[in-house]
Amino acid sequence: MEDTYRTIEAPAEGLYKEKGSKFIALAYPVYTEEEVKDTLAELRKKYYDARHHCYAYVLGADQSRYRANDDGEPNHSAGDPILGQIRSTALSNVLIVVVRYFGGTKLGVSGLINAYKVAAADALAQATIVEGHETVLLQAHYAYPQMNDVMSLVKEYDLTVKDQHFELDCRLTLEVRKSLQEEIILKLEEMEDVTVEELTDLNATL
Repeated sequence: MEDTYRTIEAPAEGLYKEKGSKFIALAYPVYTEEEVKDTLAELRKKYYDARHHCYAYVLGADQSRYRANDDGEPNHSAGDPILGQIRSTALSNVLIVVVRYFGGTKLGVSGLINAYKVAAADALAQATIVEGHETVLLQAHYAYPQMNDVMSLVKEYDLTVKDQHFELDCRLTLEVRKSLQEEIILKLEEMEDVTVEELTDLNATL
């Protein structure tokens, strides 16, 4: 289906050494640019003494959002080889950061391309590949008497509840597969006094 993609189940690590230089590849499942930024910031703190933190990521079931960054290495010698490994394994919602400790001997552009490629490939080889589904966040607003109808729908479709607020006016934030989005919205809106909106960020509900 169009909302299905391949990704990695959990963080994984790879390693490549060449002429004293050490390339530590760290692969992460990520879903937003914000997660990418946060992960990079953490790694720059952890590996503060490394020469380079080169990376690439691909986001979205359609793999439409991506970026490669050489972080000071010669143009296209680091980010692109990392990105190439993500694409060659047809993965998405994945970030790979390769941290380089310089060993004193220059590797040349072809040597760098190989090093970043092999390190990234090693990280992915250590990872467990799983099938993911692109999802959207829907927030339903309804009066307390509609609680049973709304919760029955949640149970019927086995939806993930991300946030809930039960008082006189109730609010429920649901994670829904993109392919089911229109169907779920229609069913909710068919209920009396129920309104639905799509959220771009879970923080908007909290």
